[in-house]
Amino acid sequence: MDLPKKHQATSLALFCKVVDNYGDIGICWRLARQLEQEHGIAVTLWVDDLRSFQRICPEVAIDLEVQQIGAVTVRHWPDQNGVFTVSDVADIVIEFFACDIPPAYIAAMAERVPHPVWLNLEGLSAEAWVEGCHALPSPQSRSLTKYFFFPGFTGKTGGLLLESGLLQQRQAFQHDQAAIAAFLGQFGVTPPETASLKVSLFCYPQAPAAALFKVWQSGGKAITCLVPEGVAADAVEAFLGQAAKAGATATRDALTVRVLPFIPQPDYDKLLWSCDLNFVRGEDSFVRAQWAGKPFIWHIYPQDEDLHHVKLNAFLQRYTATTDSLAEFSLSWNEAAKEAVDWAALWPQFEAELPKIIIMATDWQRQLLENGDLMSNLLKFAETVA
Repeated sequence: MDLPKKHQATSLALFCKVVDNYGDIGICWRLARQLEQEHGIAVTLWVDDLRSFQRICPEVAIDLEVQQIGAVTVRHWPDQNGVFTVSDVADIVIEFFACDIPPAYIAAMAERVPHPVWLNLEGLSAEAWVEGCHALPSPQSRSLTKYFFFPGFTGKTGGLLLESGLLQQRQAFQHDQAAIAAFLGQFGVTPPETASLKVSLFCYPQAPAAALFKVWQSGGKAITCLVPEGVAADAVEAFLGQAAKAGATATRDALTVRVLPFIPQPDYDKLLWSCDLNFVRGEDSFVRAQWAGKPFIWHIYPQDEDLHHVKLNAFLQRYTATTDSLAEFSLSWNEAAKEAVDWAALWPQFEAELPKIIIMATDWQRQLLENGDLMSNLLKFAETVA
């Protein structure tokens, strides 16, 4: 006798509250596009902060309650109020980073037959406890069950977000010097700057960028630092001697700093692919830096009681493309070093190891690919609990 086929999801609702300016919505926007483009899922993205969304996706209108961007439906989610019916509920409902879904939506979920698959898509961490919590059920009221789904770095987690064909696109771009020069040229980067050591800088305000600028400026090697508008603003303005607006630039001794406008996500990937070293922050750019295959320094989102230092150390212990200088640099950048930082001594040590790190990064990517991609793994899991 043939067993009835599992119900295959055709719709998904993704609820996103923007906490980390661009990281939260950045991840959710990538997820939404991949689900629609590669899996044919009708996605509704509920987001509370359309202005931050617009910075990474210029098509977003900040004054619309409902809008269509590509094939994704975007709905403004200003508060927990609202009236919902069963027809509003998707096959899969995701609350991102444990944000609270509106009570009326949950009530409609309970009335829906069959119930939707309810997932709490958690933050990325390399800590060992994540493997034990991944895919665990959490019974809720009204006979609903929520499941915890963790991205991660091992086969016992959900893996990392990775679109089909991304690595092939990256490889083709990085082997096309004319394409790199044209891409950087639109931001005013000159041929000599393209030939220099290129660094992208994306960090939180407390990063010791000013100290690093001082070391780079006095060094013997030309460095071009590309920084998005509004990032490390105090250090950038002090270096430039003017407002850190998009298009502003200055060269002092060995260092050139250029302020870039915020750019759409596909262009941010190209920026990471174009640079020799990437400073990234939070989760979204952190993951993209790993797929870029270039050395990177992660500025982790700060937490009370320095809990972020625990997460940083967990990653550094798992990351196979690390070196002693990369680990020391990462800890120092995140104010987690046990001793006072001598940037003038640390930078040359780290810079000398960049070629070695690139080679090791290829093996790290191979390990990550063995875990599958986050969205495929999530949909497979949803089928098992539907």
